Amino acid sequence: MRATGDGRRATGDGRRATGDGRRAVLFAARSAVALYRLLDALPVFAGDDRITRLFTLVPGSDFGVDALSVIDGVGGRTLPWDEACRRTFDLVLTASPKGELSLLSGQHVLLPHGAGFNKSIPGEGSPGSASGLDPEYLLPSDDEAPAALYALAHPDQVARLAAASPRAAERAKVIGDPTLERILASLSLRDRYRRALGTGSRTLIVLASTWGPECLLRRRPGLPAELAAHLPYDEYQLALIVHPNERSLLGRYELAERLSPALDAGLVLAGPYEEWASVLIAADALITDHGSTALYYSAVSDRPVVNVHRTGAELIPGSPMDVLLRHVPELGPAETVQEALAAYRPGTGHAAAQAGFASRGESSSPLRTEVYALLGLAPPANHVPPRLLPAPSAATRTPAAFDVHATVSEDGVLVDRRPAGIGPPGHHLAVEYGAAGEQLVRSAGLLYCRRSQPSPTAGEVEWTAAGWARHALYEYSGCRSAAAIMTTGPCVLKIRGDDGTYAVHVESRYEDGRIVRVDPAAALSAVHAWLSDHRGVPDGQSGLNCVIGDRTFHVLLRPATDEEAGQAL
Repeated sequence: MRATGDGRRATGDGRRATGDGRRAVLFAARSAVALYRLLDALPVFAGDDRITRLFTLVPGSDFGVDALSVIDGVGGRTLPWDEACRRTFDLVLTASPKGELSLLSGQHVLLPHGAGFNKSIPGEGSPGSASGLDPEYLLPSDDEAPAALYALAHPDQVARLAAASPRAAERAKVIGDPTLERILASLSLRDRYRRALGTGSRTLIVLASTWGPECLLRRRPGLPAELAAHLPYDEYQLALIVHPNERSLLGRYELAERLSPALDAGLVLAGPYEEWASVLIAADALITDHGSTALYYSAVSDRPVVNVHRTGAELIPGSPMDVLLRHVPELGPAETVQEALAAYRPGTGHAAAQAGFASRGESSSPLRTEVYALLGLAPPANHVPPRLLPAPSAATRTPAAFDVHATVSEDGVLVDRRPAGIGPPGHHLAVEYGAAGEQLVRSAGLLYCRRSQPSPTAGEVEWTAAGWARHALYEYSGCRSAAAIMTTGPCVLKIRGDDGTYAVHVESRYEDGRIVRVDPAAALSAVHAWLSDHRGVPDGQSGLNCVIGDRTFHVLLRPATDEEAGQAL
């Protein structure tokens, strides 16, 4: 089989992929991550009924198991590989030069995935070659023509391609990065993403793990749980981005089981398509290995980046990721994470990202111009803006029990909650009734219940707030305080050995035009610790301060009214 001079491949019986006069564009992916890259570029054809969009899975990758399910998820029309090889397409878009792509007939466009070319894969292709720029894959044989277009993100990438394959570099153009374009277009949705994640006023630290033996999850598999045990829950939130290749190797179930302690402590596991980018926008800091996710993060923000990739054979010296990792702080033990984040120097990440991306938010127009020129068509007149990233939808496990470390002073109570069981015990155990197991419930010093059903169904029996608190103290002899957290109004609290019923009202803070609220359960722990320190029960209205990190929330404690005590829980 030989290639035509314009980059088209002649194979099979030459039948056109469509028989209705439309142009057939084939998206050929060998892995889920390659397919995600193509999906980010696909909108260049949006609104054009002259185009038929088809998908096929290029065989031969260890990471292809998830690709077909992704195509099914977006509702794409799939062609089996054998059938795709028998047909002729007007355009074949790929995100990786690997696999037997020469069997696909049509003009080929390569959209390399990832930010730049930062890694070499030992034992694969030409020794020391950057994955994605390996001449062994770019030009499999002397009689093969290069792709019709190599769409790259930076002039340096064109230069590196020329060094690896001068023939291929003749077809290379700086287009930009479709994924970066989507991220840049979605920056104003940061608050929406943080609301979807339940971040609130907490500092969101994202861990990014690439794939392979040198990735974060292979070298430091316990780091997510170690951070969860060290960082106060009410001050920090953790999220994890895992490269799709690593997810494919492990499978969703195996990955979740390995991460179970951290997930139970509230770790967010970002989805592999789109959601990871939304989480990056929401993040306040990043802990990264040598994966290119960090370059996307640094391109859109100048927030702290910390390095956990010390040594290895995969990172290419002088690459954008090498530049970044050499100039950002390195994380040692998990207990030093705050110091490492504080050591980040502003501007460091931006400088490295500029070496990976030349164009910011400009890839769709030049890419559209190039692919339509290859198709011999004029692009539609309508403007195609970047598609905004959706809000994260990953299910987060909210801890139902906390070891509460409380320091009582004359001014109030400093509260530091850590998910129960992953660190040392604290002043008391605070447990959410109806969400935690019986053993934890029976061990609780503070037991609380949240109103979860706003409207009762016919024939349903409901507790009142005071009735449930009284029942909890009777049923669980080790419990000293029981409280009902209401959706509106104050919490309702009962204390062992006291016949009274109390209302606990937590005041919000106002910071730079924003309202900051604390979890009422954290404030209840402050009240519990205050009373346990023999401060006494108030006769009238009494106030104390609940201190969470560098924030102070005023808490009012007073006898509850009959109406408050009698609210349905």
